[in-house]
Amino acid sequence: MDTKKALPILFSVMFLVMVGFGIIIPVLPFYAAELGASPAQLGLLMAVYSFMQLVFAPMWGRISDRIGRKPVMMMGIFGLAFSFFFMGAATELWMLFAARIIGGFLSAANMPTVMAYAADITSEEDRGKGMGIIGAAVGLGFVFGPAIGGIFSETSLALPFYLAGASSLLTFLLIMFVLKESLTTANGKESSVKLPIRKAWNGPISILYFLQLFVSLSLSGLEATFAYFAAEKAGLGTVELGYIFMIMGFAGALVQGGLVGKLTKKFGEGFVIQIGIVTSAIGFGLILLVENFATAAIFLSIFGIGNGVIRPSVSALITKASAAGYGSATGFLSSFDSLGRIVGPPLGGWLFSVSIGLPYVSGILLSVIAFLLYYVYKAQSRKPTVSASSAEG
Repeated sequence: MDTKKALPILFSVMFLVMVGFGIIIPVLPFYAAELGASPAQLGLLMAVYSFMQLVFAPMWGRISDRIGRKPVMMMGIFGLAFSFFFMGAATELWMLFAARIIGGFLSAANMPTVMAYAADITSEEDRGKGMGIIGAAVGLGFVFGPAIGGIFSETSLALPFYLAGASSLLTFLLIMFVLKESLTTANGKESSVKLPIRKAWNGPISILYFLQLFVSLSLSGLEATFAYFAAEKAGLGTVELGYIFMIMGFAGALVQGGLVGKLTKKFGEGFVIQIGIVTSAIGFGLILLVENFATAAIFLSIFGIGNGVIRPSVSALITKASAAGYGSATGFLSSFDSLGRIVGPPLGGWLFSVSIGLPYVSGILLSVIAFLLYYVYKAQSRKPTVSASSAEG
């Protein structure tokens, strides 16, 4: 499928998926509480989804390398739709858990398969642009989704789940009728598919997975604690926080969609990763100085811009450097991202309970570790035994 036609479709797919996912975010805690969930059970309800993604994303990526991106993507989207409708119809807490487990298992296919599709249809030179467009779609979906969920939850707490299911079904039909398969004999990917799965993990490339883990840890720790921090430091309420995260989302999406491709094309993925990590660290430091709405919006946006350019650049670099199929490589990346999202919130909450600024100080430290990991990767990939040295950026 022509790249110019396929990328806008991929953007639409990920945007609709993340809108559906975002719709339920502000509603799920209240909905679960209505069904008798305790705070601890709510935490488990949130974590079990990420856990399923952690375990099964590499499997789905590997399957997409064998049978194609389109059928795996359709399976993942259909599973997401089913889980949303199941949650909307839930009358007991166990039904919510079942829906989250099923949804997490099947939708673990979505991100690695979409990223692998983008890798299939883009040249190495334009890989960063393709991954950036997907990142922008994810960011914008998270901007609009929670706002839609918040509005319709006033009518009924169950309604946002049905809307999310409808959004996923629309995405399913878009993939079925408009998106063409990217994994064909003509594009020459079969040679990589036959390689063992360990090829997606061996060598310097494994360092990039850990780099993404530390980036995800720092981000999810911030997301879990910033509302409390902003309330205590600047007296900001939920409405102001909603606007702040919206501004941050727009800033990140704008940079991902318009700037990542140009920067990676000119300077290489490695340069963009380094700039992103440094900008994130500066953002963490500035957040400690938040005093009001304006400073919170500006400082969080600086962090969001830095954090936003890292994932697409890491994705592009991994698909260039991997000796295995793109699906296997992006599946592992999604798995490490999920691990960060599981560990990050409780870690951030614990650090916040020790001192309110500690999650952001630790964010700076995690950024430094990620920065150093990139240099370890760069040094390792320069060794003559590694064929991916030319992709180091």
